[in-house]
Amino acid sequence: MSYEDISEAKNYIMSRINGVPTVAVVLGSGLSPLAEEIENPVVIPYKDIPHFPVSTVKGHAGNLIYGSLNGANVLCMQGRFHYYEGYTIQQVTFPERVFALLGIKTLIVTNAAGGVNKNFNCGDIMLITDHINFMPNPLIGTNDERFGERFPSMNEAYSKELRAVALNAASELGISLQQGVYAAGTGPSFETPAEYMMYRTLGCSAVGMSTVPEVIVAVHSGMDVLGLSVISNVFNEQSNEQQTHTEVLDNVNAAAKKMVSLVKNVIGALSNKK
Repeated sequence: MSYEDISEAKNYIMSRINGVPTVAVVLGSGLSPLAEEIENPVVIPYKDIPHFPVSTVKGHAGNLIYGSLNGANVLCMQGRFHYYEGYTIQQVTFPERVFALLGIKTLIVTNAAGGVNKNFNCGDIMLITDHINFMPNPLIGTNDERFGERFPSMNEAYSKELRAVALNAASELGISLQQGVYAAGTGPSFETPAEYMMYRTLGCSAVGMSTVPEVIVAVHSGMDVLGLSVISNVFNEQSNEQQTHTEVLDNVNAAAKKMVSLVKNVIGALSNKK
């Protein structure tokens, strides 16, 4: 995706909205209810945005929504793109490049993830502290210095400051946040028991099929990132139960209200700091 393509998408979005977004939120599977909280929403279908991919996965509505949320102008992705859908890794991360040109400095990414940590329960929310990437790196190829340097540091991919804000917001709401490392694989098949055990051995607490490429591009582009996972299922080596995507969505839907409250509180705290 060229700089010109990204600029064209950015200009189209700016032509549809009245204001300057400061926060972008990516909503994972089953987490669309947050978008319904946005005041004075402007709904922009992905299919209308030049060069934007289109969501093909159940639970991803496929709209970009602009409006006010708890005192901040936000752009909310109601559904994301995945490498397993057949998109290139550059297409998957195209929105984050557009966000960078829009001047957005804060990105909140959410997802549904399988729990690897034995102490997790379905419906828990995990604050992502770090990640391990098993997907193609979206920075492979010619580097465009207009976005960032050739070798960006990933020492603090998930902002310590934003994590502190999230922990405080969760405390105010009476939400107990888990914390841990997120592993990203390509999917779309769910993990085998051996793979789950590998992730656990590597120190991962949750595993999913998204998020990390988006975070890498966001960090490369100078954004601060907050990552949150809804634990949709928990691996148990003693069980032979087979998970399905429908069950994942059902479990995420049950926890969606808690995630919506948390993200709104975080955005409110960030808005009050300015």
